[in-house]
Amino acid sequence: MAGSHQRNTAGLRESPRCGAKTRKGSPCRSPAVTGKKRCRMHGGAAGSGAPKGNQNALKHGMFTKEMKAERAHVRELIAESKELLRRIEKH
Repeated sequence: MAGSHQRNTAGLRESPRCGAKTRKGSPCRSPAVTGKKRCRMHGGAAGSGAPKGNQNALKHGMFTKEMKAERAHVRELIAESKELLRRIEKH
């Protein structure tokens, strides 16, 4: 008879859980990869994560306080220029 043997699932049931949040917002119930805190689907797999020297996370400074002020100044200059051109066209 197929399936009549006892399965030893104690190790799997007692292993630490992943704990990453699922799309539903509940914690992931999959077992964590040995030596890691996450399951294979949430970053515990070998080779997962950003590569060494990842350039995607490089800070570019576009949203610093200084750059925002500079862009606001340029917008102000453009608006003043447009207003000056309107006044010149009227005369």
